Amino acid sequence: MFTTKKIAIVSVINDLVTDNRVKKTCLALIESGFEVVLVGRKLPTSLPLEDWPYKAIRMKMIAKSGPFFYLFYTWRLFFKLLFRKADLLYANDLDTLLPNFLIAKLKHIPLIYDSHELFCDVPELLRSPVKRKIWLKLESWIVPKLDYCITVNDSIAAIFEEKYHVKFNVVRNIPETINTASPKTKGQLNLPANKKIILLQGAGINIDRGAEELVAAMKYVENALLLIVGSGDCWKLLKQLVVELGVNEKVRMIDKIPKHELIHYTLNADLGVSFDKNTNPNYYNSLPNKIFDYLHAGVPVLASRLPEIEKIISRYEVGDFIQDHDPFTIGQKLNEVLSSPKLAVYKLNTAKVKNTLIWQTEKQGLLAVINNAQAIKR
Repeated sequence: MFTTKKIAIVSVINDLVTDNRVKKTCLALIESGFEVVLVGRKLPTSLPLEDWPYKAIRMKMIAKSGPFFYLFYTWRLFFKLLFRKADLLYANDLDTLLPNFLIAKLKHIPLIYDSHELFCDVPELLRSPVKRKIWLKLESWIVPKLDYCITVNDSIAAIFEEKYHVKFNVVRNIPETINTASPKTKGQLNLPANKKIILLQGAGINIDRGAEELVAAMKYVENALLLIVGSGDCWKLLKQLVVELGVNEKVRMIDKIPKHELIHYTLNADLGVSFDKNTNPNYYNSLPNKIFDYLHAGVPVLASRLPEIEKIISRYEVGDFIQDHDPFTIGQKLNEVLSSPKLAVYKLNTAKVKNTLIWQTEKQGLLAVINNAQAIKR
């Protein structure tokens, strides 16, 4: 369809629905005057697309993972970008950057790169030196040539800037304001009314994120239900552990659901958890989305003591930290926090976060990058 608006194409390698950072990016681009096309992938487990004010395209892949998958995705995305009109390209993470960079150079249009993590330091690549070397070479070739870069926190920005001498603007994964007018009750969600609810949520519940130890810790936790909502590499293993450890009555797992459904579970939680391990630079420097999701829902947090997470929890006094990842000590800490009068204080303090760390303010940095990019004539 003919349009007089500028067109921005946003690329992502996931299945679109569960990536709320990308959704907020698309809405910010619309606010900046763009018509937006979001391009991602189609998986057998993909949730239905939502009714968004932008176009979404899902590409079917021959393979689900591995080198052939990335080659095929890169090839398909390159030609998708080549034969579509665009005035701005927006690449999310390193695995979408190459085709966007090539097309941006070929068509002389601006490119914004949004790095959601230290991609080359994720556990999967640290265990595969050859693959990691390839991704590092790609990153070190392209990133120093970029004009507009964004990432998720100060620690990761500092690492990139020292390494590549390129400015990385920080846009944190702060959620949009939650509408709590009519949340579902515990009864409507089939949750026990007489037990505390511990929540672990996320689309990336993977290895080295403490989920296995959390499930094992439930053997020692009293009068509480652990609710795990999402997906990830550890999903099948976690289900096996629940059965093997005999904690079926203490742990409930719910496959990934849309954000508008997930929020009802978040609002009914008594404690949100995030147990990423200090086993790699990416996790050590991370600031998971779930931290802000919990706090905006008025839910205190128990987390591993990692620098970016600690800055939020300590500054606003909204939670506590585990000492280590031993299941027994985690279980004891969960009992302590859930039974402590401090839990109510932490919950009251979440209002500071909800009123201070808001997307309406955070997105101004994103809008500034978008406006600078489209102001430059190529």
